[in-house]
Amino acid sequence: MTVFVLASANPDKVAEIRAILGPSVELRSRPASVGEVEETGCTLEENARIKARALVDATGMAAIADDTGLEVDALDGAPGVYSARFSGAGATYASNVAKLLESLRGRPDRGARFRTVALALWPDGRELVAEGWVRGVITTEGRGADGFGYDPVFQPDGAERTFAEMTTEEKNVLSHRGRAFRSLADRLAAR
Repeated sequence: MTVFVLASANPDKVAEIRAILGPSVELRSRPASVGEVEETGCTLEENARIKARALVDATGMAAIADDTGLEVDALDGAPGVYSARFSGAGATYASNVAKLLESLRGRPDRGARFRTVALALWPDGRELVAEGWVRGVITTEGRGADGFGYDPVFQPDGAERTFAEMTTEEKNVLSHRGRAFRSLADRLAAR
């Protein structure tokens, strides 16, 4: 079994990825010596690749990275690749949600898609890419205390609760990240 270093330093995302992958993939935490990786890509896949490459270069180990975007129909796909920094420098979960809700105030079309690209990269340049997405709507106000990021305002199609109102296990079954990382795990197992 290949051991991977996980590129993310976001503790919420790390916990979610570990829960999704379970024991099928051995993950090491990102070393504290590796600084923040600047996401300069124009797509989710480019950003995942940039992060994975930085970890491979820093550690000499294979790396797993991802990038996620919330694509809102009424905002022509924004915030998309800029989801984590939608409200500007120093963005927080709360400030991003507040900006999103303000941007949608009075708009009837609240359709959206959460999309994740997960990427495994080896030191020799080989890579595997997997994608997962889920459609839903942006609620008019935050609901729920679990999850992170836009979870309090994203209600997946067919569900009556936002991601933040679901248990971690329930969310991981439905979520974009769950779908991307299960697909990546399947592709790794098939190698």
